[in-house]
Amino acid sequence: MPVHAAAGGASPAAAGATTGVFMAATVAAQLTVPAVLRRTGPRAALVAGALALGAPAVLLAATSALGVLIAVAVVRGIGFGLVTVTGAALVADLAPPSRRGRAVGLYGVAVGLPQLVLLSGGVWAYEVLDPTVVLLAGAAMPLVSALCCARLPTTRAAPRDRSGGLPVAVAVPPWTAMVVSAAAAGGVITVLPLWAPDGSPTGLAGGTATAAIALAVLTAGQLAGRGIAGELADRRGARVRTPALTLVGLAVAALGALVVALGGTTVAVAVLAGAALVGAGFGAVQSDTLLALFARAGPTRSGAASTWWNTAYDAGTGLGAAALSAVLGASGGSAAFLVAVAACLLVVPVVLRSRGAPGAAERRSPSVD
Repeated sequence: MPVHAAAGGASPAAAGATTGVFMAATVAAQLTVPAVLRRTGPRAALVAGALALGAPAVLLAATSALGVLIAVAVVRGIGFGLVTVTGAALVADLAPPSRRGRAVGLYGVAVGLPQLVLLSGGVWAYEVLDPTVVLLAGAAMPLVSALCCARLPTTRAAPRDRSGGLPVAVAVPPWTAMVVSAAAAGGVITVLPLWAPDGSPTGLAGGTATAAIALAVLTAGQLAGRGIAGELADRRGARVRTPALTLVGLAVAALGALVVALGGTTVAVAVLAGAALVGAGFGAVQSDTLLALFARAGPTRSGAASTWWNTAYDAGTGLGAAALSAVLGASGGSAAFLVAVAACLLVVPVVLRSRGAPGAAERRSPSVD
C-alpha cells in the first residue's frame, strides 16, 4: 500500500499513513470481536473479515488516489481485526487443553509463513511484475480464504461467554509483555532498512543488503520461537501457567538487540545473529502470552483473551516502529537498539506479577471485554 501510494504521487508521510490507518482500524475492530462472536459465531465473523480484506482491495488496481487508498485501508483494517481475533480464539475453542500449546504454535507458523515470503516478496513483485497483477492477487487471496471457512463451526465450540470480559489485573502482565516485545520487534523491523547506508561510519554493516536478509532471518526466528514455545508449554502441562517462557523470550530478544547495538556498524554477521535472536524471543513471547491469556480466561472468554493479545501485538508494533524510528533519527541505530534492550528488561517486574493467583485477581478487579 505505501509503495502504491508513493507511485501515485503521495509524499512519504502520506504513503506511510496508509499503514497507520490500517492498523488503527484493526485495533478498533478487534475491541468489538468478542461481542461479534457472541452474536454471529466464528464462521460468519471470519467470512466477513475475509470479504472486507479482499473485496475493497480490487479498487487498488484501478487507482492510486490517496483518498481511495485511505478508505480501502479502513475497511481492510476492520476485516483484519475480525480475522485475527477470531482465528486466535478458535485455537482455544477447538484444541484440547493438553494440545493447546502445539495448536498455538502451528497457528503462529500459519500467520508467519506468508510474512516470510510476502513481506519482501510483495514489494519486489510490485516493482518487477505488473502492479495490477500484484494488487489483484492481494484482493483474491482473502476472497479465496473465505471458502476455507465452510467447515468451521457456526457457533462457539466453547460455552458462550456470560461472565463478562477478562479482568484487567489478570490480563495486564501478559498483555504488557506482548506490547513491549512487539514494540521491540516492530521497531527493529522498521529501523533496520532505515539505518544509514553503506559507506557511513555509523551505518549498518553491509547496508541495505544486510537489512533485507536480517528481516527474513528475524521472521524465520519468530516462526521457530512460536513453534518451540508452544511445544514446551504442552510438555509443562496445560495447567502449569508460569511466565518462565515469556521471561526467557524477553531475555533472548534483549540479547539479540544488544548484539546488533554493539556490532551492527562493524559486523554484518552480528546483525543477522541479533535479528535471529530478536525474532526467536519475540516468537516465544507471542505463544506464551497467548496461552497465558487463554488460561486466565477459561473456556468461556477466549474471545476476550484473543482481543487482549491481538491489540497488544498490533499496538505494540506500531508504537515500537514510531518510537525506535524517532530514536534512530535523533541518536543513531545503535541507540535505537539499546532502547529496545531496556524496554525488554524493564517489563520483567510486570511479568513476574503473573505468578499471583488469577482467581484472586478476578474477584477484585474490573473486566474489559
